[in-house]
Amino acid sequence: MSAKEGAARTRPNLVGLIGESIRKNWTRPALADWEGTGLTYGQVADEIALLHEIFRVCHVAPGDKVALLGRNSAAWGVVWLATVTYGAVIVPILPDFRPDDVHHIVNHSDAVLFFVADALFAPLDPAQLRGVTAVLSLAGFRLRYSRKESVAKSLAEIPAGSAAARRFPDPQRFRIDDVDDDRLAAIVYTSGTTGFSKGVMLPHRSLLANVVYAQENMGLEPGDTIVSFLPLAHAFGCAFEFLFPFTAGCSITFLAQTPSPKIILDAFGAIRPRLILSVPLVIEKIYAKRLAPILEKETTKILMMIPPVRRILQRKIREKLVAVFGGRFREIVIGGAALNGDVERFFRAIGFPFTCGYGMTECGPLISYASWRDHKLGAVGRKVDTLEVRIDSADPQRVPGEILVRGVNVMAGYYKNPDATAAAIDADGWLHTGDLGVIDADGTIFIRGRSKTVILGPSGQNIYPEEIEAKLNSLPFVGESLVLERNGRLFALVYPDLERVDHLRIDERELGLRMEKNRLALNKLLPSYASIAKIDVYSEEFQKTPTKKIKRFLYSGGA
Repeated sequence: MSAKEGAARTRPNLVGLIGESIRKNWTRPALADWEGTGLTYGQVADEIALLHEIFRVCHVAPGDKVALLGRNSAAWGVVWLATVTYGAVIVPILPDFRPDDVHHIVNHSDAVLFFVADALFAPLDPAQLRGVTAVLSLAGFRLRYSRKESVAKSLAEIPAGSAAARRFPDPQRFRIDDVDDDRLAAIVYTSGTTGFSKGVMLPHRSLLANVVYAQENMGLEPGDTIVSFLPLAHAFGCAFEFLFPFTAGCSITFLAQTPSPKIILDAFGAIRPRLILSVPLVIEKIYAKRLAPILEKETTKILMMIPPVRRILQRKIREKLVAVFGGRFREIVIGGAALNGDVERFFRAIGFPFTCGYGMTECGPLISYASWRDHKLGAVGRKVDTLEVRIDSADPQRVPGEILVRGVNVMAGYYKNPDATAAAIDADGWLHTGDLGVIDADGTIFIRGRSKTVILGPSGQNIYPEEIEAKLNSLPFVGESLVLERNGRLFALVYPDLERVDHLRIDERELGLRMEKNRLALNKLLPSYASIAKIDVYSEEFQKTPTKKIKRFLYSGGA
């Protein structure tokens, strides 16, 4: 046996990790819906076998595309696992997409089979799904639509859903064949922040690299509990709330509807997860509702000025906050967007176990991470060991430049879009992230903004609107903000903290005066070339991507 063949045999394989976890954790709880039913790992094996039968009846071949539309659920997870272990390509679709977008994605991806939640199927037109052989419901995998009578007849002969007889009396009889690492596993259509979505082609090697890194650095064990509330159709939620915990033998509970902070905290209290993944908006809302009112009291401010008392208060706040998140988690990993600086500094001051990571769908998604004990303020972790990272700058430790990455995590390209692929991945294999940042001697990355959003100051200075927004968002009555350029001057759109505005019964005129006060306070924190000329109050919450980044391109035309 050659050295190359020996290495190939000992190297982990994504499908192999899935199968191994199923066999090792056969009787453990695997996937469950919040306040609903659940499946053990052995029952997941049965469901995978059932779906593999359905694939064969529908003439799905390895490499064919299977579209999947639904909110987070155990059934969603089973379809994802069954598709990838069959050697087919999963095409997860965000449930917030409009019907026309769904039609387009199903057709553009060349999907031959389509699994969809009943509520999301209702507004769709099956006649517009040109290449789809059959549409099946996520509820019991019932047939909803078929182009061929022979397929419908064959499907009717297969026992439906979990009521089917057990296919595997013991774990050792469950076998699935490995799929080559370079084969395509998923096409993920992101909503993006700067225009129409593209289909990101993620090979098995990209997902495997993320899973193995998480296994080695995030410390989950068989039987640990996880709450999945980030969109599974997005790479962040899929990799770290679903795929990694599943391969670790965890019990995953899915929150189906777009959850409010209250629902999330109720689930945390009941399930007590061992690892929590979140986007900044959720954490910031919990901070604003649970902690900010206490910290803003005059008595609290006075007590915080006395060092011994401050330490006692910080310990008590930390204990309460840990309890709010269930009390058993090792750390909270925050990604998808920048965390508010005031929130980050306060969490650090009280010793709260949180960290910030960085990634993008095109890397499946992880680019950098550090455990909470190693987290540096303002940073997004150290580059992962499966990627090279460089900054396109003459002085990458001090002068921001575009972040470029290369390695096994990186996508195979954009599906049927060679021009976009060539624009994103250069001839030397470097993926151009579009993010600007610096990197220190330890490989820790600090993001400064997006290359497409940088504004040139009057003398050619680089102005990073995200940095100004972070300062503005910490001022009173500001819910969220956007800094834009108009006629050579900077202005800010602000969606106010309506809950606080209503609580204090502030009218429109008074709110305008408060925002002007904020503008003056903000400008004292900024260099003169980055000063804000005007703040406009925006009446509706900004539209966002699945990771809660504002879709900036929608507002670039002005207020």
